[in-house]
Amino acid sequence: GPSIELRQRKKPKSSENKESAKEEKIDDTPVPERAPKHVLFQRFAKILIGCLAAVTSGMMYALYLSAYHERKFWFSNRQELEREITFQGDSAIYYSYYKDMLKAPSFERGVYELTHNNKTVSLKTINAVQQMSLYPELIASVLYRATGSNEIIEPVYFYIGIVFGLQGIYVTALFVTSWLMSGTWLAGMLTVAWFIINRMDTTRIEYSIPLRENWALPYFACQIAALTGYLKSNLNTYGERFCYLLMSASTYMFMMMWEYSHYLLFLQAISLFLLDNFSLEQSDKVHEVYKIYIFSLFLGYLLQFENSALLVSPLLSLVVALMLVKCLQLNVKKRTFVAKIMKFINFYLVCTLTVTLNIIMKTFVPHKENGHMLKFLEVKLGLNMTKNFTMNWLLCQESLQAPSQEFFLRLTQSSLLPFYILVLIICFLSMMQVIFRRINGESLKETVTLEDGRIGERPEIIYHVIHTIFFGSLAMIIEGLKYLWTPYVCMLAAFGVCSPELWTTLFKWLRLRTVHPVLL
Repeated sequence: GPSIELRQRKKPKSSENKESAKEEKIDDTPVPERAPKHVLFQRFAKILIGCLAAVTSGMMYALYLSAYHERKFWFSNRQELEREITFQGDSAIYYSYYKDMLKAPSFERGVYELTHNNKTVSLKTINAVQQMSLYPELIASVLYRATGSNEIIEPVYFYIGIVFGLQGIYVTALFVTSWLMSGTWLAGMLTVAWFIINRMDTTRIEYSIPLRENWALPYFACQIAALTGYLKSNLNTYGERFCYLLMSASTYMFMMMWEYSHYLLFLQAISLFLLDNFSLEQSDKVHEVYKIYIFSLFLGYLLQFENSALLVSPLLSLVVALMLVKCLQLNVKKRTFVAKIMKFINFYLVCTLTVTLNIIMKTFVPHKENGHMLKFLEVKLGLNMTKNFTMNWLLCQESLQAPSQEFFLRLTQSSLLPFYILVLIICFLSMMQVIFRRINGESLKETVTLEDGRIGERPEIIYHVIHTIFFGSLAMIIEGLKYLWTPYVCMLAAFGVCSPELWTTLFKWLRLRTVHPVLL
């Protein structure tokens, strides 16, 4: 009797002790302390100054382009026809479609005439909007009509003003990307400086304004900036949402502006796949980006008059293959031998499924894809020989030749190329170091500090290293692609020069234990 009562009394005491112990544990957990007010003020001032510098850089570059264009062609003193002649090359035809849209009695009538165009090709009616990617001209004409600018500014000035404004956004996006990677807006200033100094190799805006790349690449730069922020490990929820929305909008706009955009996004998707395959970033984030690709391709297919080239694009085949492999992936314990084998199997499945799906899509979907690009690359690399006149004519074009020595000499004289090579080597070796650690079963740190000297553990850095290697490889084959690679070189080199983490990584390798903070 009494012994039972004593046991019954002891039980509630033990439960009370457990509850008190839990409360003590909760109390003992470190609560993140709020930063002092002066530290918050310094952060706010740093961000404010950086944003002002980024916006000012973009605006000043746009004003510079406008002034340069005026002085080069004496644009304001010329007649309308002479102004159109300054749009050198075949790209002048794009502006003529913009004029046709403004001459039409209504926007709907103008779109109908362009989609049933019988003036461009003799004895044939074509959809000029789809075949010539005239969406920039449609947007420019809508804005010109909607804003009532016909009473304020001439159509030609409105047109080139939009393009120059986009170039300002281009520079601002490069500024922000370098800032996000390095942590200091000084890297953005250096990026802009190198971009302008090497403008002969970074942009063709001074040669011909209506080129499709001048409309499209600013959106691609914004997409890369948003992706850089999205991949960062220490980003809060609101920042991730903003980057995701900006990435979605800019990806779709980039796809609408340029018919070759899905090839560049295909290279980007490969870079993200390699990043995910090495387990250098959470798979969830990477697969959210894949969803953006799917959504942009689907929406682009519908709004581009059912453009079948998007259905047979390698980007769609790769993303669908990645999604299927993700669904079939087994839950295997990480850092085991079986997990390593599964990685290789997944890699093989993705490659095989991508090729298979692309062949199936091209077999069953009627398309008019730019097949001459693949044939040209085969001939260029010596994998195929042809007597086709078009292919041989393309091989003779100066922009499709290998880069000249003058190109590398210009980049070296501006000190861009030496710094880029140094930064790329350090980041690549650090990345390989991280990969070998992962293969050996070592887990990555959740947060990488400056003292660790492991810049290769940052997923956004690894993505940019892989991406710039792809762009650089193509630029070494075709000189015209240097306009994709050289801005990337400016951004990556400026990040490395201004990044304390990169120099800490190098100093750790060199066994320099004490380095003066001023050097960092």
